[in-house]
Amino acid sequence: MVTKIELIGIAYKTVKRGKMNPVFCANVTKERGVENDVFGRPGKRQVTVMSAEQWQTACNIIETELDWLARRANLLISGYEFSAQDVGKKLHIGNDLILEITGETDPCKKMQVAHPNLEQALLPHWRGGITCKVVQTGLIQNGDTVQLK
Repeated sequence: MVTKIELIGIAYKTVKRGKMNPVFCANVTKERGVENDVFGRPGKRQVTVMSAEQWQTACNIIETELDWLARRANLLISGYEFSAQDVGKKLHIGNDLILEITGETDPCKKMQVAHPNLEQALLPHWRGGITCKVVQTGLIQNGDTVQLK
């Protein structure tokens, strides 16, 4: 049985170290990443994506339920867990958006502020998520289908 992969969260921050702003839909462009995101400039780390299942594993390890926004990722998907084998693959989200997976998102010290031991819980098995660059611009919204090719 094939598991459906779905976009279930979109967020951005307008200033470095600022709060995450969740939205229902967003334009994602080659020039700006997720619209309004302070770190959306072109490059290998233009958009960050996290797996809900991997986030839940990290929360289980620290025995605390945390909102996914504490991770500070741009996109949250369900139905898939990322690994090193995904680097170079493309994420197709909705009708138009294509992201190329460029690497792993390393958890930073801000995770310790969110909860003690969260940084350690995110380190193994790509639980911290992935970094991506925008290959093709698109408008996305929660509930969009995600395909990995």
